[in-house]
Amino acid sequence: MDLAKKRRTSRMFSSNPIDFKDVTVALETACQAPSGANYQPWRFLIVIDPQMKRRIRSACERGEKGFYSKVKGDWKDWLSSKGLSWRKPFLEEAPLLVLVLSERRAPYSVQSVWLAIGYILLALEELGLGTLTYTPSITEGVLEVTHVPKKFRLEAILPIGISIDEKTKETRRALCEVAYMESWGHGFDKAALPRIRAEMREPRIRRK
Repeated sequence: MDLAKKRRTSRMFSSNPIDFKDVTVALETACQAPSGANYQPWRFLIVIDPQMKRRIRSACERGEKGFYSKVKGDWKDWLSSKGLSWRKPFLEEAPLLVLVLSERRAPYSVQSVWLAIGYILLALEELGLGTLTYTPSITEGVLEVTHVPKKFRLEAILPIGISIDEKTKETRRALCEVAYMESWGHGFDKAALPRIRAEMREPRIRRK
């Protein structure tokens, strides 16, 4: 809980190098995630070379220009208020990138890989490293640049480094705003926890 509350998105990174062992620990943690049929459809492509990072950034920004040119209304205002644009400098500034891929034909591959990404985020937080789950608007260019076989899908790019982003963590909704009991619309009330605990301790009557 402490790690989850502390963890926040970072789009600005120090140029200081990081310990590569920490990255391997985070990826080894991801490999412990559950997956559909235990297929383990995740693959990780680690990029350190500055020229390759530049090519990945260029491929991403080409797609983002098209995306941002079409954004209108409230969504455009929200992006502007957060200082977000088609420019993605963090793809070069972070010491290291991890491209997280899923095997297209694996059962529940998208869900499984994003569970693994969740493991990575908390592992990096525990190790004192920052990251961002960035998914390009158009992924084909990145896959071509990195020669990834077509059987794999790019789920996210994780720039990893020491965060220098001063932005505070975005607020989260309270549990009572997002949880229900028994059926939709029946609100979850923490005041009812003693009663719920008591009911859960009572033995269920078995039906013959």
